[in-house]
Amino acid sequence: MSFFRITLHRSAIGLPQRTRGVLAALGLRKRSQTVFHPVSPQFAGMLLKVKELVKVEEVERALSPKEMREERKPEPGFWIERAVPRD
Repeated sequence: MSFFRITLHRSAIGLPQRTRGVLAALGLRKRSQTVFHPVSPQFAGMLLKVKELVKVEEVERALSPKEMREERKPEPGFWIERAVPRD
């Protein structure tokens, strides 16, 4: 079973109540919040209503909150992109 990974990218401030209701039904409240829903016609219809506000990917399984935190965590250490000339 595959899932939609839905991330809210734009705020719903100033949009009609109907649009904000769709976001609430999807479970999206804050920008950059990500939720997972199974692929179905009902969720596809909701996504079409708010397609300008969200980023959608189709994934094989829903990630747990711990897995999502690990995904966002940067790798330890640092990289030197270029040397700074010293006088």
